[in-house]
This record gives sequence, C-alpha cells and structure tokens, in this order.
Amino acid sequence: MKIELSPVQKEEKEILRNLLEKYLYEFSQYDGAEINELGLYGYDYLDCYWTEENRWAFFIRADGKLAGFAMVNDYPEASGVKTDYAMAEFFVLMKYRRHGVGKHAAFALFDRFPGSWQLKRHPKNTAGVLFWDRIISEYTHGDFQMEPGYPGTEYPDGTPGDLFVFRTDIEV
Repeated sequence: MKIELSPVQKEEKEILRNLLEKYLYEFSQYDGAEINELGLYGYDYLDCYWTEENRWAFFIRADGKLAGFAMVNDYPEASGVKTDYAMAEFFVLMKYRRHGVGKHAAFALFDRFPGSWQLKRHPKNTAGVLFWDRIISEYTHGDFQMEPGYPGTEYPDGTPGDLFVFRTDIEV
C-alpha cells in the first residue's frame, strides 16, 4: 500500500471539514463533546490553518484514496513546556487502521518537522493510547517523556490529557 501525506489546499478545506466531523463524532465517546444547533461538532481553528503561520494540515492517502488527516501547529498544549511542534489532530479512517497507515503518516510528519514535539492523548481512548505509546517509543527509540494527567490539558469532559514530549531531530 502506498501511503502519502499531501498538504490540504485552501480549496480543499471543506473536505477536511467533513473529515473533522467524522473524527470529532468518534472522539466524542471519550471527551463527551456535544453537537451544536446545526447538528455539527465544528472545529473552531479550521480557518486558522490558512490565515495564520505555523499551522499545517495534511491529508493522509492510501493508494491515492483519502485515508485520514493530520494537523500540526506550534501551539503547545501545556504552557511552560516549550516545544517546536504539537500534533493538533490525527485521524485515520477505520478502514485503514491496523494496516500501517497511521504509523507511516506519523513517521512522515515527524521526519518533515524535525525538532521538539508535544502530543496530547485522551487516556480513555485506549486504542489511541496503545497507538501513540508504540509509535512514539519506536520513532524515538524510547527517548521521550510522558506525563499522565498533565495539569492544564483538560478535555471537555474534564479529563486531563496525557502529554508526550519528545524530539525528532536526534540521530540514534
């Protein structure tokens, strides 16, 4: 399977918005988010990916077909923990999970943005917990920090996120 990251162009923003709704719907089982009066979750920062610097959105494609998306920025989840990049959102469609698509996409992003990273995960998302534990450990060869329940990283349900801090620019 050929897996690629392609930057989301401004004229493709509605495609990303549609995928975000699927992602936010799935994620609501963990964070308890509610839909708005239009029946949507909405993503407040979507337009910022084309109006502000240091925000990058990518489609994940598998054999040329949309398989998910990733959004990276330089806004740290935890104040006081300065890093170069943060994984804002990461989503692989169910059909493409457990086929190496997520791993390939995550590794490609880490390669594309060398430096220090933060990544927050919801501890109730057990599949996400297992995925990120494996991916970050493998990519960094175990050289990372993870703080469970990091203060100031609460999700809408009040659960504090687990916070990874790691580097992608160190040769092992």
